[in-house]
Amino acid sequence: MGLQLPSRAAAPVKKGVRAAVLGLGLLALGACSAEDKDQIRNLAMPDPASEQAPATFELWKWSWVAAAVVGVIVWALMFYAVWRFRRTAKNQVPVQTRYNLPLEIFYTIAPILMVIVFFFWTVDAQNEMLDKDAKVDQTVDVVGQQWSWTFNYTGQAADGKTPYVVGTTAERPTLVLEKDKTVEFKLHSPDVIHSFGIDAFLMKMDVIPGTVNTMRVTPNKVGDYNGKCFELCGVYHSRMLFDVKVLDSADYAAYIDGLVEEGSVADAPLLGGSDVNTVAGLETEGTKNEGGHE
Repeated sequence: MGLQLPSRAAAPVKKGVRAAVLGLGLLALGACSAEDKDQIRNLAMPDPASEQAPATFELWKWSWVAAAVVGVIVWALMFYAVWRFRRTAKNQVPVQTRYNLPLEIFYTIAPILMVIVFFFWTVDAQNEMLDKDAKVDQTVDVVGQQWSWTFNYTGQAADGKTPYVVGTTAERPTLVLEKDKTVEFKLHSPDVIHSFGIDAFLMKMDVIPGTVNTMRVTPNKVGDYNGKCFELCGVYHSRMLFDVKVLDSADYAAYIDGLVEEGSVADAPLLGGSDVNTVAGLETEGTKNEGGHE
């Protein structure tokens, strides 16, 4: 015999609350700006602006699709259980099932298979983003220090010298790149761990003292973008912002020439001092790191 339960009173208030929430949700969606609609279309991702970025964007997009499919299945099973095993009388509860072996096997194996599939496609996207075989057209030595950035256009002056841009917490620097040219970023830090990333490139990489990490990007859209430090690095971390401009070849060459003319040029990249490749207590003077620097 089932359990005896008191009959439930109707709840018109709950229906009113649901209707109000639904109405407010539709009103909010109707008030979305064009920028908000782009964010919804891209699932909160910026428009990809490099040859490598679509790999991350596609992984993100299909991850949402997979999550939506799983959500639909879960909600369908929940509603089926609610309907199929509902009370047939107000004062009774259906017999409770202690376990269901096929269902338990399913919800144990299915997540494992999902993790395997996600891992495979994540590694595939990672390999494309970190491709080391692509021909490098330009090199930019990036220094992330508390709390701004230095960009060295290594060897890009006509005489082989290095134009550079130095930012401060009061004036954020601008990183200028050339469209359709593969640039290799060499990342240096003289103090703590930072993280170098440009939103529209859908890629970031840690900037670690004592190690020179590298990443290669091919910008393919002229425009203005945003960059920042993605690693909490101290009290003024929020000021580690920089602007990004992607220019065509003629404008880029004119920009490099302008840096040379104003005197922002050095014989070698400005890397923040000898500490940029040394971690106190872990490295000795003269020891080479993985990047081949002393």
